[in-house]
Amino acid sequence: MEIGISAFAETTPYPDSGTTLSHAERLKEVVEEIELADQVGLDVYGLGEHHRPDYAASAPAVVLAAAATRTSRIRLSTAVTVLSSDDPVRVFQQFATLDGLSDGRAEIMAGRGSFIESFPLFGYDLGDYDELFAEKLDLLLAIRDNPAKVTWAGGKHRAAIAGLGVFPLPVQQPLPVWIAVGGNPQSVVRAGTLGLPLALAIIGGMPEQFAPLVDLYRQAGRKAGHDESVLRVATHSHGFVAPTTAQAEAVHFKPYQAVMNQLGRERGWGHFSHTSYEAARSRRGALLVGSPEEVAEKILFQHEHLGIDRFMLHLSAGTMPHADVMKAVELLGTEVAPLVRKELG
Repeated sequence: MEIGISAFAETTPYPDSGTTLSHAERLKEVVEEIELADQVGLDVYGLGEHHRPDYAASAPAVVLAAAATRTSRIRLSTAVTVLSSDDPVRVFQQFATLDGLSDGRAEIMAGRGSFIESFPLFGYDLGDYDELFAEKLDLLLAIRDNPAKVTWAGGKHRAAIAGLGVFPLPVQQPLPVWIAVGGNPQSVVRAGTLGLPLALAIIGGMPEQFAPLVDLYRQAGRKAGHDESVLRVATHSHGFVAPTTAQAEAVHFKPYQAVMNQLGRERGWGHFSHTSYEAARSRRGALLVGSPEEVAEKILFQHEHLGIDRFMLHLSAGTMPHADVMKAVELLGTEVAPLVRKELG
């Protein structure tokens, strides 16, 4: 099973001091985190796309390209590319470029996005939320299947392409495209029907609650005639790892609570308290915070119940000291991943 990291390049205020990193500072930290993740043997790093002041990575492919020249083996992905508000031609060109710079380590993780800022920014109507994603995914896959000569009939939101090339060509044939979903059954069926690997965001509730969605995905894939080998499943969960549980919580809780309550005010969620945190940290909860042994145990729990092929730990949902994040990256690669791999044989 592959083990990696996802991140959003957050620039939220430090809870104790109220100070905020500049976007430039945070972007440089992210590149250092990716470089260390490569050095300690992690398999993948995914960087999310956002268009608001509390996140620095509105152009993940650029950040990943900076990391590509300082790494040698780690796969470089988005988490996610908000395909609904982007141009599939440009998305493919950016990631084909990244694929060349990294000698074939680029991936696109396409999603509809849980934040909506990109829609008005790029001139799209939120009323077309689902239709935009379906149409643009269709075009992206048409490009991926034959980038040297793309023929696409066109749609409501994008003109047709008649036998044109999209360059540069990627090293990987085809360039990997994952579908990221939160819990929508229709999205899961779409991924399975298309034979695309599935990434599930598990950031609340209990991981085993997602088992029916994984089953639905694999059933849809088999029904469409796809081999089991292409029906890969990844999960992405919030968490943090430190030498001890007490140290992990001391670093993680306040920044995480601040972010969850800020998003809660925007989305109408209830208050996220320390009691909420402890419930989420329980063995069956979705939050992976603790010692290397505890985090490994919870990754194995997800593998047991969901049969996952990849796990991605979202390390910093709120701004934490860079040294602590770097230590967490080191522990994930040198202690957590070996424990998981040993258990799985």
